Amino acid sequence: MIRLSAFADEISPDLDEQIAVLSSENIHFMELRGAWNTNVLDFSDQQLKSIKEKLDAHGIGVSSIGSPIGKVAIDSPFDEHLRRLERAIEVAHVMQTPFIRMFSFYPPKGSDAANPPAYRDEVLKRLHEMIARARAADVVLLHENEKDIYGDTIARCVDLFQNCGDKAFRSILDPANYIQCGQTPYPNAYEATRPWLDYVHVKDADAEGKVTPAGDGAARWSELLQRLRADGYDGFLSLEPHLANASQYKGFSGPDLFRRASQALQKMLQAMDWQYA
Repeated sequence: MIRLSAFADEISPDLDEQIAVLSSENIHFMELRGAWNTNVLDFSDQQLKSIKEKLDAHGIGVSSIGSPIGKVAIDSPFDEHLRRLERAIEVAHVMQTPFIRMFSFYPPKGSDAANPPAYRDEVLKRLHEMIARARAADVVLLHENEKDIYGDTIARCVDLFQNCGDKAFRSILDPANYIQCGQTPYPNAYEATRPWLDYVHVKDADAEGKVTPAGDGAARWSELLQRLRADGYDGFLSLEPHLANASQYKGFSGPDLFRRASQALQKMLQAMDWQYA
């Protein structure tokens, strides 16, 4: 059975309001990215303990750590970034999730972003080290196909998975991000990355790249959901609506727009009689 999750900081910076809206929408997991305007990797140990206790009390699990790992220039100091990865691993263990969302690096600072082959080798070198650490810690790095990082197109995502083949490195399918990169999420991206698919982000975008609720854009969400079910997908569908604001490091929707996005997804699932938790 599939499970619904969400980037709850898209609802509100306040954790209590995040929990209240998730509960009202019958969503029992969150992709923990932030609260109180603090990034998940910057929570203190005491804050993490408090968050875990509060989520447990309300029956909400953590589907993934929505980290910003890999969302830096490829020539940024790597030792410093590895320390951030180690913190992400610690957070994942505290929150009892095997998954950490991550990215595959921006081009070097001040360089031509249109020349990914120039920094491909360094991307792979860094990813291999990160994956080894994730494997040793028994967690899985989930790669998101974010615009302007190395792995933003279908071909470069496949390049990463083929060259980093490892159970600790798996794929997130984010249809809206592919649209914003001029790619076709379904069937093209789905078919190409399906061997590595472990997680799905739920947002849509129109042909011009403007983010919309799932089903209102060009991602062919209804067909994608039908195909996911036919192929036996039993992972998370994680809402990341971005309906009010979409910045480089986070998006925001607010409670009302978040509910609109949630209900758009749930109506499609109900129409096809696909049970979810």
